[in-house]
Parts: sequence; structure tokens; C-alpha cells
Amino acid sequence: MEVLDIIKPENQVFCKSQLMTGNALSYCPGCGHGTANNLIMEVIDEMGISEDTIGVAPVGCSVLAYDFMNIDMTQAAHGRAPAVATAIVRTWPEKYVFTYQGDGDLAAIGTAETIHACNRGENMVIFFINNGIYGMTGGQMAPTTLEGMKSSTSPYGREIATMGSPLKITELIANLPGVYSVSRHALHTHKHVRKARIAIKQAFENTRLKKGLSFIEILSNCNSGWKMTPNEANEWMVENMFPYFPLGDIKVAGKLKV
Repeated sequence: MEVLDIIKPENQVFCKSQLMTGNALSYCPGCGHGTANNLIMEVIDEMGISEDTIGVAPVGCSVLAYDFMNIDMTQAAHGRAPAVATAIVRTWPEKYVFTYQGDGDLAAIGTAETIHACNRGENMVIFFINNGIYGMTGGQMAPTTLEGMKSSTSPYGREIATMGSPLKITELIANLPGVYSVSRHALHTHKHVRKARIAIKQAFENTRLKKGLSFIEILSNCNSGWKMTPNEANEWMVENMFPYFPLGDIKVAGKLKV
């Protein structure tokens, strides 16, 4: 096949998991949510656990996840996904259960549910998509919004004196004894996608082995909320979010990484 032929639509190969429904995604073009959705479905498909997996999505950009992920899904009220997931885990302990939450949902509206589910060590996986903003509801400041970062509710930038510091909730959660593994990843390059995939597979393996709660944070851009192009948003994420929210393992097999 000639190189020019590869770009023809009929010859293109799309790396889409068979567990993605094929419905048009509701996420903004350039957002990391679509990649995250597909990656989770890839791992579930590879592990052959699609019939035994239940996902929980609350209010936020992931609210229509059931339209995209071809597995059993249920919704939860804003911030309450860990509570709903706890009920599922307690009812069907043989299932693989995960929540898929944004930073405004998990780290603000659902702080209590998140902290207590983690502290109890519920046998589930929590996926935390951190784009530093309330993406779906108008671009308001979130707990993870960086100092000086502008949003619809902090138009002059986040001011620490009156608004507090950005919350490193992932590090906070890592210190809870019920949490078995914690890591932070990004999806803006092939290398980072591969690392995130390994972590996702290990998290579901932890569920199989009844190790308790696995927590995976994924840093993502929000080019529409940040008022940038996708490329600009990725560059901004690397230059500004990575130093404050460093990538890598934070807790492995119940032990904090020093």
C-alpha cells in the first residue's frame, strides 16, 4: 500500500476498543475523556471481564458514559459514585466495579463519599479525571484549579489568600490505610497512554485479588474550558499541571512511594 493510500478513509485503521459502542462522543474535540474511555474498555476487553464489570458515572462530562461503554453501567447523583459503587460491591462482591469521575465531582461535591469509600478500602477502582475545572457546567473553579488559573468563577485567576490552595486529593487519599494502590497519569502522548494502560490493568487485577481500592488519577486538558486549542491546552497542561500534580506511582501494594 502506498503511503498516500493510508490516509484514505477506507484504508484507515482506528484503534477503538470493541467495547466502545461507536456512538458519537459528547466530549469536546481534543479532550482526553475519549481516550480514557477507550483505554478502560481496551483493558476490560483484553482481560475478558466485560460480562462481570459494572461502571458508575455521576454528573459531569462522563454523564453519558453508558452511551459509549458497552458494559453494564449505572448513574449516580453528582459526587455520589463511590457510595453507589459501594452498594454494588457489597451486593455483588464477585464483580469488577469502577467509578469514572471528574475533579469537581470527586474532589468537591463528592469529597465525603470519596474519602470514606477509600478509607474503608472498598474493592473497586476509582478513575479520577483531573482537568482543573468544572468542564460540563460552565468552566467554574474546581478544587484542583491552579493558582492564578482563570475560570468563570475566578476571572482574575485563583487567589490563594481567599480561595485556598489547589487540592492534591490524590496524595491525601494515598495516605488512607484502606487504599491499596494510587498513581497519576496523562494521555497526551503514546508513551503516557501505554503507562496508563498498564496501571489500569493492574488496578482491575487488584480487584480480582480482593486487594481493596485502587485509585488512578488521569490529568487531562479542557481546551474548551481553558479557551485554548487542543495543542495549546496539552502544552499548558505539561508546563503548569505536571509540576503541581507530578505523574507516577504514589502508592504501590499498600506502601507509599518515598
